[in-house]
Amino acid sequence: MVVLSAAVCTKNGKALLSRQYVDMTRIRIEGLLAAFPKLLGTGNQQHTFIETDSVRYVYQPIEGLFLLLITNKASNIVEDLETLRLLSKVLPDQAGGVTEEAVQGKMFELVFAFDEVITTGGYREQISLQQIQTNLSMESHEEKLHKMIEQSKVASAKDEADRRAKTIGEERKKMEGIGGGSMSGGGGGSMEGGMGGGG
Repeated sequence: MVVLSAAVCTKNGKALLSRQYVDMTRIRIEGLLAAFPKLLGTGNQQHTFIETDSVRYVYQPIEGLFLLLITNKASNIVEDLETLRLLSKVLPDQAGGVTEEAVQGKMFELVFAFDEVITTGGYREQISLQQIQTNLSMESHEEKLHKMIEQSKVASAKDEADRRAKTIGEERKKMEGIGGGSMSGGGGGSMEGGMGGGG
């Protein structure tokens, strides 16, 4: 089985999410996705796949959306349907629903989940929904370290900003004290200078 692309699209063919597993140009994948709704209208409604000269579309309607696999024609349709069935469980699990807004709000999580099911090159992993959830919930040491460093930088920057604000406030008070004292002290100072010069 070779999956060329896994996609989620609306009934009118608008692609919400598309993940390619083999090298394809953007124009080609957009063309394949744009052709799907047109082919859907001409196809037999009893089947959930459509074949063209070059590819096979294996799809599943889910509420107002379509979950779609684009495979090569030599791909094993039974494996494709199993993959589609697993992805149809992953989609609501990761997106929190099967609406256009839910899919768009969780695109990266869905791409990561799709990547757990299908490897680069388009081959299916032997994995369950529970294993996908476990893999996606794992934390990496590098990620924790990076987050700790970022939090440290933020705290350090905040401390520095507080320190500078305090310093600026103190300087401002000194300037106000010197400015107010120089007017009264400056007049007295010149009088003393005048007296000292006269004596």
